[in-house]
This record gives sequence, C-alpha cells and structure tokens, in this order.
Amino acid sequence: MPLVKIEILKGKTAAYKKALLDSIHSALVQVLKIPENDRIQRLYELESSHFEFSSPKTSQLTLLEITLFPGRKRETKKNLYESIVQNLGKNPGIQPDDIFIILLEPPLENWGIRGGKPADEIQFSYKIDL
Repeated sequence: MPLVKIEILKGKTAAYKKALLDSIHSALVQVLKIPENDRIQRLYELESSHFEFSSPKTSQLTLLEITLFPGRKRETKKNLYESIVQNLGKNPGIQPDDIFIILLEPPLENWGIRGGKPADEIQFSYKIDL
C-alpha cells in the first residue's frame, strides 16, 4: 500500500502528468509486487516561485516521496529506484539526474487502515519482505 507524493514544476501537460503517474505505479507493481489496483498517488504542481533549485537541474526536476510498509530488502529498494528512473526516462522523458526518490517506512503499527485497524493486525495478500 505505497502512498506516492510527487512534486513538479507547474505547467506540464495532462499527458505528461498521466505518464508520470503511470510510470511510477508500473515500477511499484513490477518491483514491489503490489496489486495493480493498489494505487494512491498525489501530484503537487508548484509555482516556480515556490520551487527553487540550482543548476544543472532542469524544469523537469521531479521529487518523489514514497511511504510504504517497512520490510523490503536493500536490493529491492535499489531495483525500485532503477525501475522508476528507467520508466520516467522512457515516458515522459525525464533525465535521471532530475529524479529524486525518498522512501519513508513508518512501522506497521503507525498505519491506520481498513476501518482504523493497525496494519500490523492485517493479513495482506502480497509479501512485504521482498
């Protein structure tokens, strides 16, 4: 159940934003083996006066925060980073150096889901410790 937060500069087309969302979700499904319909993504478009960065970053700078259940191995996380960067390079065409990814892994007891139950009391249909 990854929660994805994406921050980009305002002004991208609807097709660009859709490709961005789809490319990230595809990597999550492929690498983390989450169900295809397990999708919660938030896209924040920032005015240039609210999004400051230095050269050599470009107007395609993309910041990703992915909050997910803890338990994935280092190699799985590395594969996720690579898959996201590769997918975003293909579509919508973001250069690797313009992509920043951070994973946040709060303990399962800190997730209130499925009617307010702590996630450590839930039996999931997919593996977390990949």
